[in-house]
Amino acid sequence: MEEIKVFCPATIANVSCGFDVLGLALESVGDEMLVRKTDKPGIKITKITGQELPLATENNVAGVAGLALLQKSDYQGGFEIEIQKKIKPGSGIGSSAASSTGAVWAMDQLLGNPFTKLELVQFAMQGEKLASDVAHADNVAPAIYGGFTLVRSYDPLDIIPIPAPDELFATVIHPQIEIKTSDSRKILKTNISLEKGIRQWGNLGGLIAGLYTKDYNLIGRSLEDHIVEPIRSILIPGFDQVKSSVHDSGALGCGISGSGPSIFALSKGEETAQIVAKEMASVYKTIGLDFDVHVSKICSRGVASLMAGPKDI
Repeated sequence: MEEIKVFCPATIANVSCGFDVLGLALESVGDEMLVRKTDKPGIKITKITGQELPLATENNVAGVAGLALLQKSDYQGGFEIEIQKKIKPGSGIGSSAASSTGAVWAMDQLLGNPFTKLELVQFAMQGEKLASDVAHADNVAPAIYGGFTLVRSYDPLDIIPIPAPDELFATVIHPQIEIKTSDSRKILKTNISLEKGIRQWGNLGGLIAGLYTKDYNLIGRSLEDHIVEPIRSILIPGFDQVKSSVHDSGALGCGISGSGPSIFALSKGEETAQIVAKEMASVYKTIGLDFDVHVSKICSRGVASLMAGPKDI
Protein backbone atom coordinates (compact mmCIF):
# COMPACT_ATOMS: atom_id res chain seq x y z
CA MET A 1 0.00 0.00 0.00
CA GLU A 2 1.09 3.53 -0.74
CA GLU A 3 -1.75 5.23 1.14
CA ILE A 4 -4.47 4.36 3.63
CA LYS A 5 -7.60 6.02 4.93
CA VAL A 6 -8.44 5.35 8.57
CA PHE A 7 -11.17 5.94 11.14
CA CYS A 8 -9.84 7.21 14.48
CA PRO A 9 -12.40 6.72 17.29
CA ALA A 10 -13.27 9.23 19.96
CA THR A 11 -12.60 7.99 23.47
CA ILE A 12 -13.79 8.41 27.04
CA ALA A 13 -10.93 8.53 29.52
CA ASN A 14 -10.95 7.96 33.29
CA VAL A 15 -14.47 6.42 33.17
CA SER A 16 -15.15 7.91 36.62
CA CYS A 17 -12.93 5.82 38.90
CA GLY A 18 -9.92 5.24 36.63
CA PHE A 19 -8.09 8.58 36.44
CA ASP A 20 -5.24 8.33 33.90
CA VAL A 21 -5.49 4.52 33.74
CA LEU A 22 -8.90 3.58 32.26
CA GLY A 23 -10.50 4.42 28.93
CA LEU A 24 -12.90 3.20 26.26
CA ALA A 25 -13.34 3.73 22.52
CA LEU A 26 -16.55 4.96 20.87
CA GLU A 27 -17.91 3.50 17.65
CA SER A 28 -20.15 6.26 16.30
CA VAL A 29 -17.89 9.31 16.44
CA GLY A 30 -14.30 9.87 15.36
CA ASP A 31 -11.90 11.53 12.94
CA GLU A 32 -10.84 10.35 9.50
CA MET A 33 -7.29 10.55 8.21
CA LEU A 34 -5.54 9.87 4.94
CA VAL A 35 -1.86 8.96 5.18
CA ARG A 36 0.38 8.34 2.19
CA LYS A 37 4.04 7.38 1.77
CA THR A 38 6.42 9.85 0.14
CA ASP A 39 10.03 9.71 -1.00
CA LYS A 40 10.90 12.82 1.01
CA PRO A 41 11.93 12.07 4.61
CA GLY A 42 9.87 13.45 7.48
CA ILE A 43 6.20 14.20 7.92
CA LYS A 44 4.12 16.85 6.19
CA ILE A 45 0.55 17.65 7.20
CA THR A 46 -1.00 18.84 3.96
CA LYS A 47 -4.64 19.42 4.88
CA ILE A 48 -6.91 19.78 7.92
CA THR A 49 -10.67 20.21 7.60
CA GLY A 50 -13.29 20.62 10.30
CA GLN A 51 -11.16 22.56 12.79
CA GLU A 52 -8.51 25.28 12.80
CA LEU A 53 -5.35 23.43 13.82
CA PRO A 54 -1.66 23.98 13.01
CA LEU A 55 -0.22 22.37 9.90
CA ALA A 56 3.35 22.66 11.20
CA THR A 57 4.51 19.13 12.03
CA GLU A 58 6.10 20.03 15.38
CA ASN A 59 2.96 21.85 16.52
CA ASN A 60 0.45 19.16 15.57
CA VAL A 61 -0.12 16.06 17.72
CA ALA A 62 -0.32 13.80 14.65
CA GLY A 63 3.00 15.14 13.41
CA VAL A 64 4.73 14.74 16.77
CA ALA A 65 3.42 11.20 17.26
CA GLY A 66 4.43 10.31 13.72
CA LEU A 67 7.95 11.68 14.21
CA ALA A 68 8.30 9.50 17.31
CA LEU A 69 7.52 6.45 15.17
CA LEU A 70 9.90 7.51 12.39
CA GLN A 71 12.75 7.84 14.87
CA LYS A 72 12.37 4.14 15.71
CA SER A 73 11.88 3.04 12.10
CA ASP A 74 14.34 2.03 9.39
CA TYR A 75 12.14 3.67 6.75
CA GLN A 76 14.09 6.26 4.74
CA GLY A 77 11.09 8.05 3.23
CA GLY A 78 8.32 10.06 4.81
CA PHE A 79 4.56 10.56 5.01
CA GLU A 80 1.90 13.08 4.09
CA ILE A 81 -1.17 13.37 6.32
CA GLU A 82 -4.64 14.76 5.71
CA ILE A 83 -6.97 15.09 8.69
CA GLN A 84 -10.74 15.44 8.74
CA LYS A 85 -11.49 16.55 12.30
CA LYS A 86 -14.91 15.51 13.53
CA ILE A 87 -13.93 15.61 17.22
CA LYS A 88 -13.67 19.14 18.56
CA PRO A 89 -10.46 19.99 20.45
CA GLY A 90 -11.09 20.54 24.15
CA SER A 91 -14.29 18.48 24.07
CA GLY A 92 -13.10 15.80 26.47
CA ILE A 93 -13.57 12.84 24.09
CA GLY A 94 -10.00 12.38 22.90
CA SER A 95 -9.53 14.79 20.01
CA SER A 96 -5.74 14.81 20.30
CA ALA A 97 -5.66 11.05 20.90
CA ALA A 98 -7.60 10.39 17.70
CA SER A 99 -5.11 12.36 15.61
CA SER A 100 -2.10 10.83 17.37
CA THR A 101 -3.29 7.24 17.11
CA GLY A 102 -4.59 7.59 13.58
CA ALA A 103 -1.22 8.83 12.37
CA VAL A 104 0.92 6.13 13.96
CA TRP A 105 -1.49 3.27 13.22
CA ALA A 106 -1.72 4.25 9.55
CA MET A 107 2.05 4.65 9.24
CA ASP A 108 2.58 1.25 10.82
CA GLN A 109 0.17 -0.32 8.33
CA LEU A 110 1.96 1.26 5.38
CA LEU A 111 5.31 0.00 6.68
CA GLY A 112 4.09 -3.59 7.01
CA ASN A 113 3.28 -3.62 10.76
CA PRO A 114 6.78 -3.54 12.24
CA PHE A 115 5.54 -2.23 15.59
CA THR A 116 3.40 -3.73 18.35
CA LYS A 117 0.25 -2.08 19.66
CA LEU A 118 2.11 -1.24 22.85
CA GLU A 119 4.81 0.57 20.86
CA LEU A 120 2.14 2.46 18.90
CA VAL A 121 0.65 3.63 22.21
CA GLN A 122 4.08 4.91 23.26
CA PHE A 123 4.44 6.89 20.03
CA ALA A 124 0.92 8.32 20.30
CA MET A 125 1.58 9.37 23.90
CA GLN A 126 4.06 11.92 22.57
CA GLY A 127 1.17 13.65 20.80
CA GLU A 128 -0.72 13.69 24.09
CA LYS A 129 2.30 15.25 25.77
CA LEU A 130 2.21 18.09 23.25
CA ALA A 131 -1.52 18.61 23.85
CA SER A 132 -1.64 18.43 27.64
CA ASP A 133 1.97 18.51 28.91
CA VAL A 134 1.51 14.94 30.18
CA ALA A 135 2.16 11.76 28.19
CA HIS A 136 -0.94 9.93 29.42
CA ALA A 137 -2.26 6.78 27.73
CA ASP A 138 -5.88 6.50 28.90
CA ASN A 139 -7.20 7.89 25.58
CA VAL A 140 -4.67 6.56 23.09
CA ALA A 141 -4.68 3.00 24.48
CA PRO A 142 -8.39 2.29 23.82
CA ALA A 143 -8.15 4.11 20.48
CA ILE A 144 -5.48 1.61 19.38
CA TYR A 145 -6.60 -1.56 21.17
CA GLY A 146 -10.36 -0.95 21.01
CA GLY A 147 -12.90 -1.61 23.76
CA PHE A 148 -11.86 -0.76 27.32
CA THR A 149 -8.21 -0.63 28.32
CA LEU A 150 -6.44 -0.47 31.67
CA VAL A 151 -3.03 1.13 31.98
CA ARG A 152 -1.69 -1.16 34.70
CA SER A 153 1.65 0.63 34.76
CA TYR A 154 3.35 3.58 33.08
CA ASP A 155 6.90 2.53 34.00
CA PRO A 156 7.20 0.14 32.30
CA LEU A 157 4.12 0.74 30.14
CA ASP A 158 1.66 -2.14 30.53
CA ILE A 159 -1.73 -2.06 28.77
CA ILE A 160 -4.49 -4.59 29.52
CA PRO A 161 -7.40 -4.85 27.06
CA ILE A 162 -10.76 -5.41 28.76
CA PRO A 163 -13.85 -6.79 26.97
CA ALA A 164 -17.06 -4.76 26.93
CA PRO A 165 -20.49 -6.38 27.35
CA ASP A 166 -22.45 -6.44 24.09
CA GLU A 167 -25.37 -4.41 25.43
CA LEU A 168 -23.25 -1.63 26.92
CA PHE A 169 -23.86 1.78 25.30
CA ALA A 170 -22.34 5.17 25.98
CA THR A 171 -24.13 8.51 25.78
CA VAL A 172 -21.92 11.59 25.63
CA ILE A 173 -23.00 15.22 25.66
CA HIS A 174 -20.58 18.03 24.86
CA PRO A 175 -21.72 21.46 26.06
CA GLN A 176 -20.17 24.01 23.71
CA ILE A 177 -17.44 25.28 25.95
CA GLU A 178 -13.79 24.28 25.79
CA ILE A 179 -11.73 23.05 28.72
CA LYS A 180 -8.05 22.45 28.01
CA THR A 181 -6.70 19.28 29.57
CA SER A 182 -3.57 21.11 30.70
CA ASP A 183 -5.70 23.68 32.56
CA SER A 184 -8.00 21.11 34.15
CA ARG A 185 -5.02 19.15 35.47
CA LYS A 186 -3.64 22.22 37.22
CA ILE A 187 -6.61 22.45 39.59
CA LEU A 188 -6.33 18.86 40.80
CA LYS A 189 -4.96 18.06 44.24
CA THR A 190 -1.69 16.14 44.34
CA ASN A 191 -2.52 14.36 47.61
CA ILE A 192 -5.58 12.34 48.62
CA SER A 193 -6.68 10.78 51.88
CA LEU A 194 -6.28 7.05 52.43
CA GLU A 195 -10.05 6.80 52.89
CA LYS A 196 -10.74 8.26 49.44
CA GLY A 197 -8.03 6.12 47.89
CA ILE A 198 -9.57 2.94 49.29
CA ARG A 199 -13.02 3.87 47.95
CA GLN A 200 -11.56 4.69 44.53
CA TRP A 201 -9.54 1.46 44.26
CA GLY A 202 -12.59 -0.55 45.24
CA ASN A 203 -14.65 1.08 42.52
CA LEU A 204 -11.96 0.56 39.88
CA GLY A 205 -11.69 -3.13 40.75
CA GLY A 206 -15.46 -3.44 40.82
CA LEU A 207 -15.85 -1.80 37.40
CA ILE A 208 -13.29 -4.11 35.78
CA ALA A 209 -14.89 -7.15 37.43
CA GLY A 210 -18.31 -6.00 36.20
CA LEU A 211 -17.04 -5.66 32.64
CA TYR A 212 -15.54 -9.16 32.64
CA THR A 213 -18.60 -10.80 34.21
CA LYS A 214 -21.14 -8.67 32.29
CA ASP A 215 -22.67 -7.64 35.61
CA TYR A 216 -24.40 -4.39 34.67
CA ASN A 217 -25.46 -3.63 38.23
CA LEU A 218 -21.87 -3.94 39.43
CA ILE A 219 -20.73 -1.68 36.59
CA GLY A 220 -23.27 0.92 37.70
CA ARG A 221 -22.33 0.71 41.40
CA SER A 222 -18.67 1.18 40.51
CA LEU A 223 -19.05 4.32 38.37
CA GLU A 224 -18.14 6.65 41.23
CA ASP A 225 -15.30 9.16 41.40
CA HIS A 226 -14.43 10.51 44.84
CA ILE A 227 -11.21 12.27 43.79
CA VAL A 228 -11.34 14.13 40.47
CA GLU A 229 -15.03 14.68 39.70
CA PRO A 230 -15.80 16.85 42.77
CA ILE A 231 -13.13 19.32 41.57
CA ARG A 232 -13.53 19.25 37.79
CA SER A 233 -17.33 19.30 37.85
CA ILE A 234 -17.18 22.90 39.09
CA LEU A 235 -15.95 23.88 35.61
CA ILE A 236 -18.91 22.27 33.82
CA PRO A 237 -22.22 24.21 33.76
CA GLY A 238 -25.22 22.00 34.50
CA PHE A 239 -23.19 18.98 35.58
CA ASP A 240 -25.20 18.23 38.72
CA GLN A 241 -28.51 18.57 36.85
CA VAL A 242 -27.30 16.25 34.09
CA LYS A 243 -26.09 13.65 36.55
CA SER A 244 -29.39 13.70 38.43
CA SER A 245 -31.49 13.41 35.27
CA VAL A 246 -29.32 10.59 33.91
CA HIS A 247 -29.79 8.44 37.00
CA ASP A 248 -33.54 9.02 36.90
CA SER A 249 -33.55 7.88 33.24
CA GLY A 250 -32.18 4.43 33.98
CA ALA A 251 -28.49 4.85 33.17
CA LEU A 252 -26.00 2.66 34.98
CA GLY A 253 -23.88 5.65 35.92
CA CYS A 254 -22.56 9.00 34.83
CA GLY A 255 -19.36 11.04 35.03
CA ILE A 256 -16.97 13.45 33.36
CA SER A 257 -15.46 12.33 30.07
CA GLY A 258 -11.73 12.92 30.27
CA SER A 259 -11.06 16.41 31.55
CA GLY A 260 -14.49 17.65 30.45
CA PRO A 261 -16.62 19.47 29.58
CA SER A 262 -18.23 16.39 28.00
CA ILE A 263 -20.32 14.24 30.32
CA PHE A 264 -20.78 10.53 29.68
CA ALA A 265 -23.28 7.95 30.85
CA LEU A 266 -23.21 4.17 30.42
CA SER A 267 -26.45 2.27 29.89
CA LYS A 268 -27.63 -1.26 29.27
CA GLY A 269 -29.17 -1.20 25.80
CA GLU A 270 -29.51 1.43 23.12
CA GLU A 271 -33.08 2.32 24.05
CA THR A 272 -32.05 3.50 27.51
CA ALA A 273 -29.02 5.28 26.06
CA GLN A 274 -31.29 7.26 23.71
CA ILE A 275 -33.60 8.22 26.59
CA VAL A 276 -30.54 9.39 28.53
CA ALA A 277 -29.48 11.49 25.53
CA LYS A 278 -32.85 13.27 25.49
CA GLU A 279 -32.65 14.00 29.21
CA MET A 280 -29.10 15.34 28.90
CA ALA A 281 -30.14 17.55 26.00
CA SER A 282 -33.13 18.85 27.96
CA VAL A 283 -30.85 20.17 30.70
CA TYR A 284 -28.74 22.23 28.28
CA LYS A 285 -31.77 23.45 26.37
CA THR A 286 -33.06 24.82 29.67
CA ILE A 287 -29.70 26.40 30.47
CA GLY A 288 -29.51 27.85 26.96
CA LEU A 289 -26.12 26.34 26.11
CA ASP A 290 -25.44 24.76 22.71
CA PHE A 291 -24.34 21.13 22.73
CA ASP A 292 -23.53 18.01 20.72
CA VAL A 293 -24.77 14.61 21.87
CA HIS A 294 -23.65 11.14 20.78
CA VAL A 295 -25.00 7.66 21.46
CA SER A 296 -22.55 4.88 20.72
CA LYS A 297 -21.68 1.25 21.21
CA ILE A 298 -18.22 0.54 22.52
CA CYS A 299 -15.82 0.33 19.56
CA SER A 300 -14.22 -3.08 19.88
CA ARG A 301 -11.71 -2.69 17.04
CA GLY A 302 -10.21 0.74 17.75
CA VAL A 303 -8.61 2.66 14.89
CA ALA A 304 -9.27 0.88 11.61
CA SER A 305 -8.88 1.13 7.86
CA LEU A 306 -11.74 2.59 5.83
CA MET A 307 -12.65 1.42 2.35
CA ALA A 308 -10.66 2.99 -0.45
CA GLY A 309 -12.13 6.29 -1.51
CA PRO A 310 -11.16 9.58 -3.12
CA LYS A 311 -7.57 10.76 -2.96
CA ASP A 312 -8.60 13.66 -0.76
CA ILE A 313 -10.79 13.66 2.34
